[in-house]
Amino acid sequence: MAKVKSIYQCQECGVTSSQWAGQCPGCQAWNTLIESVQAPEPSRGKPHGYAGSVPERSKLSAIKPERLERLGSGYTEFDRVLGGGFVPGSVILVGGAPGAGKSTLLLQVTTQLSSQKPCLYVTGEESLEQIALRAQRLGLAADQLECVSETRVEAIAAMVDQLKPALLVVDSVQVMQVESLAGAPGSVGQVRESAAELTRLAKGRGMIVLLVGHVTKEGALAGPKVLEHIVDASLLLDGDNAGRFRTLRAHKNRFGSVGELGVFAMTETGLREVKNPSAIFLSRPDSIASGSAVICTWEGTRPLLVEVQALVDVSLGGSPKRIVVGLDGQRLAMLLAILHRHGHLQLGDQDVFLNAVGGVKVTETGADLGVLLACISSFRGRVIPKDWVVFGEVGLSGEVRPVASGQERIREAAKHGFKKAIVPSANAPKKAVNGIEVYRVERISEVLELFDES
Repeated sequence: MAKVKSIYQCQECGVTSSQWAGQCPGCQAWNTLIESVQAPEPSRGKPHGYAGSVPERSKLSAIKPERLERLGSGYTEFDRVLGGGFVPGSVILVGGAPGAGKSTLLLQVTTQLSSQKPCLYVTGEESLEQIALRAQRLGLAADQLECVSETRVEAIAAMVDQLKPALLVVDSVQVMQVESLAGAPGSVGQVRESAAELTRLAKGRGMIVLLVGHVTKEGALAGPKVLEHIVDASLLLDGDNAGRFRTLRAHKNRFGSVGELGVFAMTETGLREVKNPSAIFLSRPDSIASGSAVICTWEGTRPLLVEVQALVDVSLGGSPKRIVVGLDGQRLAMLLAILHRHGHLQLGDQDVFLNAVGGVKVTETGADLGVLLACISSFRGRVIPKDWVVFGEVGLSGEVRPVASGQERIREAAKHGFKKAIVPSANAPKKAVNGIEVYRVERISEVLELFDES
């Protein structure tokens, strides 16, 4: 068998080199040479260098897709983000900041599933004693879970052939290495080839593979971008280490929606599901201050009530500050311009600080109306009534646009005791909702009038 050789290929121009260099000899770009396995010379048996048989073609209409039986993780919030559970043969990348609870969550999942199907937990960063101590501290039943400390992908493949697990956890992909490559573990070439080998292993054996990934300081997954293209799903476990709550969100999912959000609480016995996320994000004091508004956002297939806080104060520096946590900072600048043009409120000389309470990240445009109300409340020093809820998108001409699933949002607010809802006119229900009064608005000026009359 011919010895496998590694080469270094430029990611910009494609020039190859037998040795690594900081600068590409072809295009002169810096830090673009990536180690990879040298492909074997093509056979000369047939034209164009292809010696294999030509694959058969099929009409798309003639292909009958099989309905795959999903495997539940044992956690409703996890299954919600996955789209209903694990799909056999899928590769899932789970990322998160250090201490977010990635290893804890996956250890809980594998110990629970190991009582039904064989599971293998591969750790490359921690010792087996550390894994055992964590399982003991969390009170997990780890009698059936197989564990091994290994970083060589070839050795992991041999263990998979021996055990034939239904689920494999690799913690983490950044420390895995392929023996045919000379690069150190964690290098771009090693991470890419390790993920590719594990993906081929999953597809060939119909095995579920969970890869733990590190994140950069900016919160993105570390390693080559191709890592996210290889896997079937990319999940991010997010949350402040100083807080209790963690959110699990899919950035890519070939078998489900990317809009779903799973919420967990970090406790002494590990991560526990939060069945009613709106309740934790609405733990407000009895006496609220100005600048606080409750919005009803939509996450995947369910509504979520979130408190938005704004602080508007006179700027003492040269240029006013715009600091946003949990919402879109560029959208805030646009909303303040709309407020000035169509609401005749000048906040150009004010510092504006905006925060979504609870560490949740709100990405949809339905939060626009709540952000504007919170800023107006803080600027005028007037409190928004505690039983108000608001949602709606704001257009550049000052109109309030409808958002998806308006009636479901109103029912969620009524369920949590809110008495008044300010919604876009097109989202108002045809029939009254018990316990809540709905106010239709079409423009920013109408919202300001309602706030002045309250």
